Amino acid sequence: MFGIGKDKQAEIRYKSADYELLKQGSYVICAVTGQKIDLDSLNYWNVERQEAYIDGAASLKRELDCRKG
Repeated sequence: MFGIGKDKQAEIRYKSADYELLKQGSYVICAVTGQKIDLDSLNYWNVERQEAYIDGAASLKRELDCRKG
C-alpha cells in the first residue's frame, strides 16, 4: 500500500553485501552521529555490530573507537 513505512524508522539485518528489511521504514539512524539515513542513501554499515553509518568518516570513527576499548 502507498505510504507504508514513509518517514518511519526501518529495522534492518545488515549482511555482507546488502541488507534485509525486517520492518518497513524509510530510514535508519547513524550509530555515530544520530542522523537519519534514507534507505536510498545507505552505503555504510557493520555486519558484526549491526550498525549503520551516515558516511565513510563516521564508519572509520566508530571502528577506531571500538579498537580503543
